[in-house]
Amino acid sequence: MLRVANLLLLILFPIAWFAPLMRAGLLPLFGLSEISVITGLQSLWSSDVFLALLVTFFALFAPYIKTLGFALVQFDLLSPKTLPALHMLGKLAMADIFLIALYITLSKGIGIGRIETAWGLYLFTFCILASLGVSFLTERSRAKGRIVEESETTSR
Repeated sequence: MLRVANLLLLILFPIAWFAPLMRAGLLPLFGLSEISVITGLQSLWSSDVFLALLVTFFALFAPYIKTLGFALVQFDLLSPKTLPALHMLGKLAMADIFLIALYITLSKGIGIGRIETAWGLYLFTFCILASLGVSFLTERSRAKGRIVEESETTSR
């Protein structure tokens, strides 16, 4: 079940990157523009390359590499010794949800424009949280397997 959930995340993450996170507009009279992770990154690359590199790592690479790494561990293609590093990648990936929430809160507090959250924000948040859950359960099942193996070897 964990393997299927993790493989599903490898499909859902790219969808979440292109899905609209929010709709934003300057004044209530004008239409709202949809903003996704990818469109946000595109605008960052043209204005601040260093910040774009950081956000690209936190929003795209960290969660995807972590999910891919856990899939490799689950299928015994990668050593379980890599789990602490993968867990750290998960913590870094969660930082982008905080940044998005901060941007929404700040822009609503200014009161000049209008922002509405869109379905992609919920999908992206779900992917990050589901990835954290899968990683927690994978580590837990690996630890239980290790305890069972140790008890079998000591009883012999």
